[in-house]
Amino acid sequence: MTSPKQALAHPAPSAETAPGDQPGAVPGAQGRGKPPTGPGSWRSRLYRWDMKASPYAFITPFFLVFGAFGLVPLLYTGWYSLHSVQLSSLDDQTWVGLENYKNLWSSDFFWNALKNTFTIGLISTVPQLLLALGIAHLLNYKLRGSTLWRVVMLTPYATSVAAATLVFTLLYSWDGGMINWLLHFVGVDPINWRESDWGGQFAVSSIVIWRWTGYNALIYLAAMQAIPADLYESTALDGANRWQQFRHVTIPMLRPTILFTVVVSTIGATQLFGEPLLFGGSKGGSEHQYQTLGLYMYDQGWIIGNLGKASAIAWSMFLILLIVAAVNMLVNRRLRKSQ
Repeated sequence: MTSPKQALAHPAPSAETAPGDQPGAVPGAQGRGKPPTGPGSWRSRLYRWDMKASPYAFITPFFLVFGAFGLVPLLYTGWYSLHSVQLSSLDDQTWVGLENYKNLWSSDFFWNALKNTFTIGLISTVPQLLLALGIAHLLNYKLRGSTLWRVVMLTPYATSVAAATLVFTLLYSWDGGMINWLLHFVGVDPINWRESDWGGQFAVSSIVIWRWTGYNALIYLAAMQAIPADLYESTALDGANRWQQFRHVTIPMLRPTILFTVVVSTIGATQLFGEPLLFGGSKGGSEHQYQTLGLYMYDQGWIIGNLGKASAIAWSMFLILLIVAAVNMLVNRRLRKSQ
């Protein structure tokens, strides 16, 4: 038997309460996240339409911007590469097919630009990633003012290309530059960095190294901090020192990140433009000694005015990047199988 107080605390279900509903609930009330009752009601149809269409509405702005500023210019450049088009008369187009690509294949300037792009990319990418890996390993330990050092590492990346290149141009000046002034103390004659072959490529590569080392170091640091501490503790119990832990624990765990930075740095080296342009002009030196593919495309399209050939160079760079992406995919699959 229940007392009057218990009866008041637990009211009996009314006749309007459906089986399975909470007693005292308002009839017809809907909980959060539940579609309105009635499969044929307009609220139910609106709910289903909203659940299906909302994700596409959220990603639509990206595809609109990409289509307007990415896909359309890419396709239009491909159309230009099959025509003879001059900058002074864009409406006067003559179909030439693959003639622009054939001219590139037989052009010594194109192969020179491709070689310079490869050598500058190699000289800048390898030291850059090695330095970034070492800096990230040092920052991974508990240091005083670690946040300050991380901000310092990112400062070159935040500096504009023009400002950084102008400063390095002064440093590499043949008459009065600090680099030649330091070389004088070790008995080395002054080097005309802007006119020499390997000297110019080394100078341009040093600008790239200075700007991107800290950025890659922070990427490596984030990946290092995701490595479980148990791995280091177990290897320390086995008698491994810090160098052995770095070789046998840190490097294997960073393989996907290292592969990512290699691919991104390779893409950046293929599109290198601002540093060599500001350092030595659109010709890349008096003898095109550090003219990259980006500079060669700019020289053909905006200096000479041959937009058809410049478009063919742009699509050649795009095909090179596709090859790089394919190699990245193959290496990534090999790494996954080995793991």
